[in-house]
Amino acid sequence: MSSERVNSDCLVIIPTYKEAENASAIIDAVMKQPHAMDVLIVDDGSPDGTADIVRRKMEEYPGRVHMIERSGKLGLGTAYITGFKWAIERKYDYIFEMDADFSHNPDDLMALYRACAKDGADVAIGSRYVSGVNVVNWPMSRVLMSYFASKYVRFITGMPFNDTTAGFVCYRRRVLESMELDKVRFKGYAFQIEMKFTAYKHKFRIVEVPIIFVNRVLGESKMSSGIFSEAVFGVIRLKLYSWIHKYPDCSKILPR
Repeated sequence: MSSERVNSDCLVIIPTYKEAENASAIIDAVMKQPHAMDVLIVDDGSPDGTADIVRRKMEEYPGRVHMIERSGKLGLGTAYITGFKWAIERKYDYIFEMDADFSHNPDDLMALYRACAKDGADVAIGSRYVSGVNVVNWPMSRVLMSYFASKYVRFITGMPFNDTTAGFVCYRRRVLESMELDKVRFKGYAFQIEMKFTAYKHKFRIVEVPIIFVNRVLGESKMSSGIFSEAVFGVIRLKLYSWIHKYPDCSKILPR
């Protein structure tokens, strides 16, 4: 892995587990963006050769594709925290979360980037629900579960966002630097909620950018009932914690 940022002010973090069918194509799609973006794959010991595919891409795109290999399935949240720390150390200005399975369209990266780099947002959320329900190929039961989960989170936390559980996000580096990343508690579905809630409590400027979310075509879904239960009870814990915790007001920090 390169120890210094080489080509871009943007880093796209993509956690993987058993994504051999998607890894090569998703990296190529990010590399083709009109604004140069580097990629960091955080692979949790995929047994299907995902890491070998990424290594070939590292040779194809030297200095732009990077990988952290972990020994097992340690959770989505810890994968992103690992990636955030790596990005902060190398001083990337814009740090993205994105799935490997093309449920997030790589071409929408530019819209999130513009929202932060051009329009002044601190956090840009790729939102499925800001302009209706823009989800393709999900069963209706899952659409309803996701939609009302976001409504539930809004009700409990007071956040004014339509897609509180979204996993397609761009952060300015200063947002992540302001957070105590080692104290982020949740590993699964609730991780996304905790990150947005913490940024919201710090009074960073958060915007939603409409996207169309498409259910994966290749590979296996990693969702489970345990992930949703973590979110349901985790949201209540987040709200209770916020009553006793002080969040510094970061709204007046100048962008760096």
